[in-house]
Amino acid sequence: MDSKPIAIIVPHDAQSLDIAGPLDAFLEANRQAPGKCSYAVRLLSTARDRIVKVGGMSLVTDSSIFDDEAPIDTLLVAGTPNYADAYTESPLHVWLRRHAPRSRRHGSVCTGAFFLGGAGLLDGLNVTTHWQHAAELAERFPVAKVVSDQIFVQDGSLWTSAGVTAGIDLALKLIEDDHGRDVALSVAKRLVVFLKRPGGQSQFSAHLAAQVATEERIQAVQHWILDHLPLELSVRNLASRAAMSVRNFTRVFQQEAGMTPADFVEMARVDSARRSLEDTDKPLQRVASSCGFANPDTMRRAFMRRIGVGPSEYRERFRG
Repeated sequence: MDSKPIAIIVPHDAQSLDIAGPLDAFLEANRQAPGKCSYAVRLLSTARDRIVKVGGMSLVTDSSIFDDEAPIDTLLVAGTPNYADAYTESPLHVWLRRHAPRSRRHGSVCTGAFFLGGAGLLDGLNVTTHWQHAAELAERFPVAKVVSDQIFVQDGSLWTSAGVTAGIDLALKLIEDDHGRDVALSVAKRLVVFLKRPGGQSQFSAHLAAQVATEERIQAVQHWILDHLPLELSVRNLASRAAMSVRNFTRVFQQEAGMTPADFVEMARVDSARRSLEDTDKPLQRVASSCGFANPDTMRRAFMRRIGVGPSEYRERFRG
């Protein structure tokens, strides 16, 4: 059994879960399948000092980028809220340009993508990061093709993931690719997380969007939508429920939610249909009607817009 060396790069003040999430997933794979998995994970600081401040803790890394030249199968860069130095040339950029092409696969968790971008490793490739930083990533690295709302994205040997806990989703996918679904599922069960959250699913669900609005009338309408998906949810009806004109309701809703009322309704219906497809054997017609879609074809078009696959394929791939 070949050992797979994994290096997780730890920038200063890194997000602790960006490190611990993937680390625990890989180590748990070793425990769940000891005759099959052999991940050797090491943490590398980006400074000469091996002691790094991480989320209010002091973390002692295995080594640093200045004294580590060991082989790497999988290279991941953890994210940090303080990534300003990703924009200027640094020893980390030099190290990444040397080691990333030598690894079988490389990538990032959350804002770790900014360090890959600073090293020129995102150019021309599909990438993602935390949704709150996606616009900045696209602006700073315009040659990269930023996908703003996916859990993780693969483009060749490059793997990038969204914020914080998405690093666990990414690690589970890498484990599944290496050792199969059964091993990855065993790890997911042990960590009490979902294996079936696919990379194509949105980081920003309707339930999360409903927590963002601060205007009470808009928030009330959002929660009402989530509880009444099969009803006629036209903009006119929703505006009437908020006791606002259609024009003012549409303007305030988009300002509060970052999307139109119609987009929110479609997102909420897709979220509900997705859960039904994962958890039940209901025919597509019943799923569509229970979630407010006029028919299965309307639901299929919404799925293609939102997650890139139709309901039948989604159920086949992600049914528990």
